[in-house]
Amino acid sequence: MITGELRSKVDKIWEIFWTGGLTNPLEVIEQFTYLLFIKGLDEVETRNEAEATLLGVPYDRIFNDEQQHIRWSKFANEGNAEKMYDIVLNEVFPFIKKLHGNKESAYAKYMGDAIFKIPTPLMLSKIVDGINNLNLKKDKDTKGDLYEYLLSKVATAGTNGQFRTPRHIIDMIVKLMKPAPEDIIVDPAAGSAGFLVSSQQYLRDNHPDLFLVQGLKKHFNNDMFYGFDMDRTMLRIGAMNMMLHGVDNPNIEYKDSLSESNTDKDKFTLVLANPPFKGSLDYEAVSADLLKVTKTKKTELLFLALFLRSLKVGGRCASIVPDGVLFGSTKGHKDIRKEIVENHKLEAIISMPSGVFKPYAGVSTAIMIFTKTNTGGTDKVWFYDMKADGYSLDDKRNEIEDNDIDDIIERFNNLDKEVDRKRTEQSFFVDVEEIRENGYDLSINKYKEIVYEEVVYDEPQVIMRRVKELEKEIASGLEELERMLEV
Repeated sequence: MITGELRSKVDKIWEIFWTGGLTNPLEVIEQFTYLLFIKGLDEVETRNEAEATLLGVPYDRIFNDEQQHIRWSKFANEGNAEKMYDIVLNEVFPFIKKLHGNKESAYAKYMGDAIFKIPTPLMLSKIVDGINNLNLKKDKDTKGDLYEYLLSKVATAGTNGQFRTPRHIIDMIVKLMKPAPEDIIVDPAAGSAGFLVSSQQYLRDNHPDLFLVQGLKKHFNNDMFYGFDMDRTMLRIGAMNMMLHGVDNPNIEYKDSLSESNTDKDKFTLVLANPPFKGSLDYEAVSADLLKVTKTKKTELLFLALFLRSLKVGGRCASIVPDGVLFGSTKGHKDIRKEIVENHKLEAIISMPSGVFKPYAGVSTAIMIFTKTNTGGTDKVWFYDMKADGYSLDDKRNEIEDNDIDDIIERFNNLDKEVDRKRTEQSFFVDVEEIRENGYDLSINKYKEIVYEEVVYDEPQVIMRRVKELEKEIASGLEELERMLEV
């Protein structure tokens, strides 16, 4: 998360966009991203040049001899704003749109219809100067943090109830699931690709050796990450987000995940998602395979059926769901819960406080974690009652000390130590038989035991005596005050 001076500088650049007439937050992010990407290309080229000179070896050049003037370090120092604008509009932008030779790549597909929207040379000059003044650090993922901050400015929910998942919640879920170098990871409602970005960073931090194995490196860059969405703007942002984080060819695709056109089956090993909650669809538009599992129009239930179909046997899923999924009484609600509990292995329900998604939404949510088995396997389910996530649970979401995230990760990774925990504690196990007896209700409040402390009050006569004593003290004080005023 960016703070302080850097945040202030980003806000000033945002204000330049705003006052210049670009007021759609997604358009601002797009234009900002293009310029960051252009600057990043020049930085990569400069680094490659230095390494090639040091080692005396050739390298694949991004810019040829005739294209040196379109590098960021060249045009950004152009004294004439009109000339800079002409170079960016007519040379740099067409260059990045055609940069990726593979026409089927996410980059090529979603950059192909990208439009340069900065309207004036003066505005471009101010923005370029502002980006140069950011001084993004090379020793940490500041670009990623910067990008997350930009995305946080998209404060309106989408038409299907979509809203941004906080980065720290995404990171927690990824750490719970521990992506492996061989995984095939999908987010069927990817948006800006936050789960995929966090997954690739987890792999870099915990499995750096995968880049030394040619097969795994190729898998990482081409066949590991899949993200689907129906908003082309979000697809473009998601593809750029992944590329800015070093994934060469992510599979970011336009796809209605719940429709008949999506035929993905037994394909992925890990699902990470926060699917739309409020959407309601026509039966005719939904894949028949999903309706067989849960006949409903509710997207949050249909997505769970989709996850089961899309996963390979042994594949795992961690999805954010609204609380209603856990205790809803309709046949559709009960059917999907029974399917997961009886035919697969439900592992954990992590209840989150309702303020986690503020200011975008106040809905109460939970994280559901399960493994596809097709043969059952649920014996007991781990419940955790998250009370704090490190931020205040109001619209301001200021940082606070209370934070259960590290405790959740630690306990989930050591479930053998949770067996003897009591229902009065923050986490505990519930046997599957008890869940069956309760109609597959998965809400933590169904099983949590609350200890009520008996409060003993004084006798009424004692309380009245104290009230009278207080009245005497007040009267005495008023008399003393009157005497002081008469002096």
